[in-house]
Amino acid sequence: MNHAEIDALVKSFIVDTATGDVNPRVQEVVVRLTSDLFKAIEDLDLSPSEIWKGLEYFAEAGATHELGLLAPGIGLERFIDIRQDEAEARAGLTGGTPRTIEGPLYVAGAPKSTGFARLDDGTEAEQGEVLFMQGTVYGADGKSLPGAQVEVWHANLMGNYSFFDKSQSHFNLRRTIVTDEQGRYQFRSIVPMGYGCPPEGTTQRLLTQLGRHGRRPAHIHFFVSAPAHRKLTTQINIEGDEYCWDDFAFASREGLVPSVTRISDPAELDKKQLDKPFASIDFDFHLNGETATVPSSVVERQRASA
Repeated sequence: MNHAEIDALVKSFIVDTATGDVNPRVQEVVVRLTSDLFKAIEDLDLSPSEIWKGLEYFAEAGATHELGLLAPGIGLERFIDIRQDEAEARAGLTGGTPRTIEGPLYVAGAPKSTGFARLDDGTEAEQGEVLFMQGTVYGADGKSLPGAQVEVWHANLMGNYSFFDKSQSHFNLRRTIVTDEQGRYQFRSIVPMGYGCPPEGTTQRLLTQLGRHGRRPAHIHFFVSAPAHRKLTTQINIEGDEYCWDDFAFASREGLVPSVTRISDPAELDKKQLDKPFASIDFDFHLNGETATVPSSVVERQRASA
């Protein structure tokens, strides 16, 4: 079949058979995606077995909760960010901290504090390197933002996240920090480790077929929000990681790899009540003002909550 014939066939399947109330947007999307799928089947001459194996793959990915991992792995989540960047640029919104992907491992409801929080529960303090990260949240006018909300989460030394990894304590390595009167935040944690897709999972199986690895560099996730400003979804990579610029999820971006300073000065160690050197990262967040002329920066999707 040629493409015009496929378009007519899909119309007869989806549009012409409608007898009840139609959601025009849903119909538009389903017609387009179905037409594109049928055209790909025709152009690539997919066999019935290949088609059903593809359906089985997506069924398994859904049942094992890996669709949220597959989306960044094929670049879909990065593509969404690119479109948001372009929309903001057209609206004249520039100068903000670069956004990057959320990933599938956020958990709502982390404990909240003002100015400072300790993220880790101490169970890996001896094996890991203590990290202090601090900075200021700035608004669209360039002034600091007291009362801004900085949500932060990252993996442990095994590359696992609390809630999904039941061996960790509740909300380990997850906190919400409200900036102080100077718009500043700071947290103590441990330097996270990078990790890879589950080796036998659906995402890694596809990546292997594509000749790709499934590794992520060590990184720390953030949601940063404040009234009258666009919500920022971003993450920083830990400088020097082997996969810092080779992230399977395409989340690495210029401006999101801050320098890591190792502090060994006895006076600083005493001030932090530490007996060994620690890592320090300075990083400021710059938010753009909210505007109705671009798509919302608040993404509606299913997220875990504890």
